[in-house]
Amino acid sequence: MNSKKNRVIIVGAGPVGLCLALALTQAEVPVTLIESLSDDNFLDQIPRAGTNHPATLELFDRINLYKRIEPRGMIAPVVHYWERQGPELVAEFDHAVLKNDTPFPYVLQCERIKIIEEALAMVKEVELCDLRMSTTFESFLQGADWVSANVVNADGESETIHGRYLVSAEGARSLIRNQLGIEFEGFTYPDRTLNIEVAYDFTQHGYANRNYISDPDEWSNLFHWPGPPKRWRVHFPTPPDAQEADLLAPEALQKKIRDFLQIDQTFDIRGSNLYTVHQRVAQKFRVSNVMLAGDSAHVNSPIGAMGMNSGVHDAFNLADKIIGIIRGDMNEDVLDRYDRQRRTIAVEHTQAQTIRNKKLLTEKDPVVRKQNQDQLRKTASDPELARTFMLRTSLINSIRQAEQIL
Repeated sequence: MNSKKNRVIIVGAGPVGLCLALALTQAEVPVTLIESLSDDNFLDQIPRAGTNHPATLELFDRINLYKRIEPRGMIAPVVHYWERQGPELVAEFDHAVLKNDTPFPYVLQCERIKIIEEALAMVKEVELCDLRMSTTFESFLQGADWVSANVVNADGESETIHGRYLVSAEGARSLIRNQLGIEFEGFTYPDRTLNIEVAYDFTQHGYANRNYISDPDEWSNLFHWPGPPKRWRVHFPTPPDAQEADLLAPEALQKKIRDFLQIDQTFDIRGSNLYTVHQRVAQKFRVSNVMLAGDSAHVNSPIGAMGMNSGVHDAFNLADKIIGIIRGDMNEDVLDRYDRQRRTIAVEHTQAQTIRNKKLLTEKDPVVRKQNQDQLRKTASDPELARTFMLRTSLINSIRQAEQIL
C-alpha cells in the first residue's frame, strides 16, 4: 500500500488538507502535503473561523486531534438568538438536547489557527506524510491512473511529484479548480463584513458565548474566544461603497462597539479586519483523479459556522473512499459518490442554510421579523422541536443526509 502509485498529493495545509492527510496516513495511505507558507510564517494568518460543531468534533476525535485542541478551546453548549433593539433575548438553545445523538453535545470554540497548529505538529510526526512547506503548486497532469504535480520547492527548484490522486484543499482561489475549468457557481454579497475583536466581558449583559443578533439595519454575530488573550469577536455589515480606511479607523471601531452596547466608554480593541462574503459551489468536485474539497469546492457566509466544518466533512468523506479504493474494498466509481454526496450537501444544506441565516438576521419586514422570532421561541420551548433544530445547525443531519446519497 505504501508504493508511490498509491500516493495522494494534497495541496493546502489548512484544516481540510491536514485532516485529510492525517485520516489517510493513519490508514497507511502515503501522502505528499504541499503548503506555500513556511514554518516561520505559517501561524501568521488572519484570525478566521473557529466554531467547531459536534459532527466535526467527532471527526477530530477519530484522528486523535480533539484531545489536543479541547484544552486550548472553550466548550460552549448554549447559543442565543437576540433582537438588537432592546436588546431582547428571543431564544436560547442548549446542545444538551443532542446528548443521545453525539458524544459531543456542545460546540468547541477553538480558533482555526490553533487547530492547524496542532494538526501540523501531528503531521510532522507521521512518516508516511511527505510534508513540503515553502512549496508553491503550479500545475498538474493526469492520466488513467496517475497524477503529477509541478511545484517550486523550498530551494526554488522546479520539481514534479507523482501520485495516484490529487486533492485541492488550497482555498477559494484554487488553481487546480481553475486549471480544470470548473465553474464556481453562485454570487458575492455587495457588502463586506467588519470583524472587531475586543477584550470585554459581554456576559455581564446576558450574552452567551455564541450569539446571533438580528436587526433590519445592522445585524451582528457575537462570539467568545478563549485566546490568549480572551476576547470577543463582533461582526457588523458595512455599506458597499464605504472606504476601508474609514471603516477600520480606531474611532470608527470604538463607535461601533459603543453603539452596540449603548455604553459610552473606550474599549480595548485587539484587532479588526474586513472580508467579502461569497456563496459559491463548484460545478463538480471530481474530474477523474483530481478532487476538490473545502473552500476549493464551496464557500459561504460565516453565519452559522458551516464553512470550515463542512470542509472538514469533505476531507473525511473523501478519505474513507480513497482508503476503500486502495484497500480493494471499493472501486473508482465511489469517487463519483463523493461528488454527489458532498456537492448535494453544499448546495442543499450549507448554501441554503447560510443564506437563510443571513436573511433571518437582516429581515426588514416587521411582520416577517415577528413571525421569525415567534417561531424561534416556539422551537426553543419544545424539546423535540429544539432537538430537530439543533440536529440541523450542529451539522449532524448533513452527515446523515450525505450517507443516504448513493
